[in-house]
Amino acid sequence: MKRSDLTEKLLDIKRENGWTWKHICEQIGGHSDALIVGAILGQMKLTKPQAENAAKLFGLSKAETAMINEIPMRGDGTQMPPTDPLIYRFYEMVMVNGPAWKALIEEEFGDGIMSAIDFDFAMERVANPKGDRVKFVMTGKFLPFKYYGATGNNLEYGFKEA
Repeated sequence: MKRSDLTEKLLDIKRENGWTWKHICEQIGGHSDALIVGAILGQMKLTKPQAENAAKLFGLSKAETAMINEIPMRGDGTQMPPTDPLIYRFYEMVMVNGPAWKALIEEEFGDGIMSAIDFDFAMERVANPKGDRVKFVMTGKFLPFKYYGATGNNLEYGFKEA
């Protein structure tokens, strides 16, 4: 069985039982809803205890339980640019705002990146009379660029200079 086959099986079981993502996340527990949903969709992995919880919930075989605990090929099967309108809007936000975000992060922190591995994410619905809003909060560890071969008083890492 391929990971994509397991994802389809899990989604079929979700549909057949009329489960919400909230229900599934409460049953599996242990991490954010985004991580658990990402694992069900084949983009993340569950820990062994979470995989066991998923196995009980979905009636998974030993091999399927092991598979949802394995590190996936993240991004596999995602067309670029994305064609789904909601996902495309995230892509568009990065394409349009990315250069400004980059400039602001570099001015504040120095030469480096915001980690997508050491990363936190939260989402909430914000009521608004003009139409409810989606609020995302993302935090990622700043990882400075390493300047190879630094000697003497030359900087080894790209932290913001005083």
